Amino acid sequence: MSFYRILFVVLLLVSIKVNAQIVGQWKTIDDNTGEPRSIVEIYKKGNKLFGKILQVLDEAERKKLCIECKGSDYNKPIEGMVIIKELEKDGNEYEAGTIMDPENGKVYRCKIWIDEDNPNVLNVRGYIAFLYRTQKWIRV
Repeated sequence: MSFYRILFVVLLLVSIKVNAQIVGQWKTIDDNTGEPRSIVEIYKKGNKLFGKILQVLDEAERKKLCIECKGSDYNKPIEGMVIIKELEKDGNEYEAGTIMDPENGKVYRCKIWIDEDNPNVLNVRGYIAFLYRTQKWIRV
C-alpha cells in the first residue's frame, strides 16, 4: 500500500471520528446560573449539521413560545425548535451556519468544535463580526 493510500485512509477515519463525536445529544448550560438548560440534538442532514432542542429541562419553561423569533419560528414552541442550521465541515470544526437564541430571537453566525482537552465538551460559538460568545455544552 502506498504512503498516499495510507494517508487517505487515516484522514478518512479521523474525519469519520470527528463527525461521530459531534453528532449526538448535548446539554446546554445557562450562562448566568451555570445550571443545565436544555438538551440539544445535533444531527447531520446531507453534508451539513443542524441542532434541535429536544427538551427544555425546566418544566415551567417547557411550553414557552418563541415570541421574539422572526419568520416561520415566530410563536412556535421552543422545545422542538431547530436552532442550529447549515453548519459545514471545515477541518475539525463546523462553521458557516447559524445559531438562534430562542430567548431573544437573534440569529448569529456559528462555529462548533469538540474541546481539545475533553471529548465530552462541545464548544459552541455564536458571533457577529469580531464579537463572539462561546458556550461549553456537555455530552449527554
